[in-house]
Amino acid sequence: MTDAPSYLFYQSRNPRPFLDRGEGIYLFDENGKRYIDGSSGAMVSNIGHSNPRVLAKMKAQMDKATFGYRLHFRTHPSEDLAAKTVQMTPEGLDRVFFVSGGSEAVESAVKLARQYALTQGQGTRHKVISRFPSYHGCTFGALDLTGYAPLREPFALMMEGMPKVAAPMTYLDRDNLTEEARGLKYADLLRDKILAEGPDTVLAFLMEPVGGASTGALVAPDSYYTRVREICDEFGVLLIHDEVMTGAGRTGRFLASEHWGVTPDIVALSKGFGAGYAPLGAIVAGARLVEPVLDAGGFLHGFTYAGNPLACSAGLAVLEELEEQNLIENAARMGDVLMDELRALMDRYPFIGDLRGKGLLTAFEFVADRSTMEPLEPSLNAHDRLVELAYQRGLIIYSRRTRGGTKGDHFLVAPPLIITEGQIGEMMTILRDALDAFAQEVGLPVERAA
Repeated sequence: MTDAPSYLFYQSRNPRPFLDRGEGIYLFDENGKRYIDGSSGAMVSNIGHSNPRVLAKMKAQMDKATFGYRLHFRTHPSEDLAAKTVQMTPEGLDRVFFVSGGSEAVESAVKLARQYALTQGQGTRHKVISRFPSYHGCTFGALDLTGYAPLREPFALMMEGMPKVAAPMTYLDRDNLTEEARGLKYADLLRDKILAEGPDTVLAFLMEPVGGASTGALVAPDSYYTRVREICDEFGVLLIHDEVMTGAGRTGRFLASEHWGVTPDIVALSKGFGAGYAPLGAIVAGARLVEPVLDAGGFLHGFTYAGNPLACSAGLAVLEELEEQNLIENAARMGDVLMDELRALMDRYPFIGDLRGKGLLTAFEFVADRSTMEPLEPSLNAHDRLVELAYQRGLIIYSRRTRGGTKGDHFLVAPPLIITEGQIGEMMTILRDALDAFAQEVGLPVERAA
């Protein structure tokens, strides 16, 4: 089978073996080789692979119906999942709209924001400010909100060009400010941008509470989050949190925004929300936004598979596993263990310049010089090479270019929330071996233990 021609195409020609099965945090190819899923796929498989309770609940739904169009029938899985989602999110987020993925969730959030503005007689509000770098999806609307040059630039002429502000990458700053002051400085960039664009034209601000692929688990100073909320309230701008990657317990809370006690106006969810068992996502908003839109004639939006009963049965089972197995609490505990292990890497590898994250969404970044945070030479392709060396050794991690997509190298380590301390140790042994091999290949120093 492996030698048969393939008629599929994706991003590249990078060959991979056929997947045979998944068990917990492990994946196995058809040759029997085992891989630790150290990135939960693309930060998706929050509860691990092949959970028997989730599969049983999906099978029970399959035996009844796999599809019922939402305009023809209500379904118990979609109603029950909506109720469970509202139960697990902060007060004030009490209306749910289902989608099939993260890009759809982001676009749905923006379209809800726009339709709400129209009901309020604010038709001039149409600009959505986001951050650079950032990643919000690959469909055109989401891509226009994304700050990642290689993905966006080929299509730039086909998009409006939404305004951006700098992401709070304070670890690169060389000033005398405290972290609190830096957080306020970056938040106030949003205020300056709203004033520059014209407050009556700005609809929303879209941000990841903890950075995803484009900024590698970036966490802003605490002061940033409350100040952003204050600025949005000052100008009547809606705050949208993209929790596609961070939601569903990944950071040690159901929503990452809960770490700072900030409630956005709209939340986008996907990835860990369905945890890889079915294509699933959602937006969650307050009745104060949704009811006026419904009163004005309805939400002018929708997807064929929105609220699919099979996908929703999977999502409900996933949320039940998060609660019953205390996986959100485990993400917080194991996140501390993982962060301690990553700190030890900095002692051994001088080319690791920063590590960051929350819960089981962590990352480390390569640099040529820690004092200046100058990135490694882009021609080394470090972000690709370390991933390949780890993969060869049976560990899957995730990487991107850090500085807007053109240079810099960061690596996301985000295993399933079921991981144990012993499994973290197993993962780190492989990662150290891959780092040693990379350092030797390119001639970077390694500090050997005494």
